[in-house]
Amino acid sequence: MKILALESSAVAASVALCEDEALIAQSFQNSGLTHSQTLLPMAQQLLKSCGLTMDQVDLVAVAAGPGSFTGLRIGVAAAKGLAWAVEKPCAGCSTLESMAWSLAGFEGEVCAAMDARRKQVYNARFRVDGERPHRLTPDRAIALEDLVAELKGTQTTQIVVGDGAQLCCNALTAAGIPARLAPPNLRTQSAWGVARLALEQARAGQLLTPNQLVPVYHRLSQAERERLEREQAAKRET
Repeated sequence: MKILALESSAVAASVALCEDEALIAQSFQNSGLTHSQTLLPMAQQLLKSCGLTMDQVDLVAVAAGPGSFTGLRIGVAAAKGLAWAVEKPCAGCSTLESMAWSLAGFEGEVCAAMDARRKQVYNARFRVDGERPHRLTPDRAIALEDLVAELKGTQTTQIVVGDGAQLCCNALTAAGIPARLAPPNLRTQSAWGVARLALEQARAGQLLTPNQLVPVYHRLSQAERERLEREQAAKRET
């Protein structure tokens, strides 16, 4: 199965082309340009350099969340457009679980963390056994202090990955929880992990139509939170 995977959940963007578990090609960019400028051209150039067209791709996968609201929308829209044009199925992949797949060859516990601001992280924890990740928690937006409380007393070193890895690792080690950063080349979100998770979803019969594919934010946007706060403040004044 040939899988084209897109990752635009954070600052960096990447595109990968895989055939089952094998990585054929991957393009990564962390240049500061917006994903709307880079993502589709990266995908098109990657396919061209591999001598393939979208008709030869079996599945379009994307990191559907959590992550940057704008980045997720761009990635999902790009995946929907690519899949719709050639009537291919989609896979909407957890950003956090995709990161854990990049560390599947390790053994221990992976703590995936993305900076969600306001002293929160998007987080999920996994056990990896040298072959694949196994979930320990669902994807969630969690306060750093709550994550520290959850892990208090553990003697198992947490391998921390994601764009919030340094923030999370600092909080854990300050509380006496054993933690270390994933290697730099595996710390950032990558489209290969998205493709690998998408393969598992395909094998489990969990694919989507382009119409079914939507971002998964895990919390309200800042604008929505501020609107609710204003409404609640207005109710208290009446």
